Amino acid sequence: MMIYLDHNATTPVHPDVVEALLPFLQGKFGNPSSIHWAGRAVKGAVEEAREQVSALVGCEPGEVVFTSSGTEADNMAIKGVAAALGGRGNHIVTTQVEHPGVANPCLYLESLGFEVTRVTVDRDGLLDLERLEAAITDRTILISAMAANNETGVLFPVREIGEIAACRRVYFHCDGVQAAGRIPLSVRDDSISFLALSGHKLYAPKGIGALVVRRGVKCHPLIHGGSQERNRRGGTENVAGIVAFGRACAIARETMNGEMGRIKGLRDRLEEGILSRVSGACVNGHREQRLPTTTNITIPGVEADSLLMALDLEGIAASSGSACSSGTLKLSPVLAAMGRTPEEAKGSVRFSLGKGNTVEEIDRVLAVLPAIVARLRGES
Repeated sequence: MMIYLDHNATTPVHPDVVEALLPFLQGKFGNPSSIHWAGRAVKGAVEEAREQVSALVGCEPGEVVFTSSGTEADNMAIKGVAAALGGRGNHIVTTQVEHPGVANPCLYLESLGFEVTRVTVDRDGLLDLERLEAAITDRTILISAMAANNETGVLFPVREIGEIAACRRVYFHCDGVQAAGRIPLSVRDDSISFLALSGHKLYAPKGIGALVVRRGVKCHPLIHGGSQERNRRGGTENVAGIVAFGRACAIARETMNGEMGRIKGLRDRLEEGILSRVSGACVNGHREQRLPTTTNITIPGVEADSLLMALDLEGIAASSGSACSSGTLKLSPVLAAMGRTPEEAKGSVRFSLGKGNTVEEIDRVLAVLPAIVARLRGES
């Protein structure tokens, strides 16, 4: 039995999504910018997908800009605002636990003379809104904060952040990559200026994402070229990926409430089973304010890499944190910001569940994990 518990890294492509995209790899091959029949046939499909994305996240279809990934969307928002508003101010407020797609563009802007304030989180990974608001100055042009943490699943109070940003007349960029399709998000209701999305976290293929750019906000393009995407992003559109992304968003909108309740039940079964069977195990992150799909657990006396390799030999796929940081020797900055010691961070494993997981799979993990931990502890 092969068991996949790493859905925060990527998701398998949904069969209905595959069915939707295949015609655009074959007969429907036209360039959507062409005015003849071949172009018109695919232009309509791109605009339908735009409507499907907008319906999931509560924005206007014309505010959706298709990108190659969530990381590109993050970069477009952060660097685009810096280019558009750099003359007004050079200060950005973000958090200590952002994905590299946000953290590294902020580091880049610092090298150009921008000032970045990184707001701390507590031991549960929760954001202090008072500190966030206190960090805003008259030079602040952007607040960048994720909706859900990719390592712990902890949720940030997006609506409250949006209200603060609106009151202080500062743009709010939200990395919604992990949250979209798993919890409700609304660009309008949450006062979000920019929302980054990624297809492969939503059962669409890799290589497609989107940035919602609220009507009226100022943002320079990251990629210059043709007039595609209403002059927001040059380059011929990835039509098959866009169609797939749209279909995935439609499926998520239709199934989110029921499916997330089922997955949360599996997550809780796994989590409670590990805590009761493995001595010293503890959960990283707030137990309630987090995604229904994610648990991050520290197992003392075991290094995560050794545990993950042993699980892999049993056909079980999990991770030790962000897939974008795999292969590095650095400890998780997320767990460090939450006050975990290096030893605790080294023993932390993330299980992220999805549509295909079953009770039988969870019980299989619980059957093999305690013995693996006991063996590794004996070896250490």
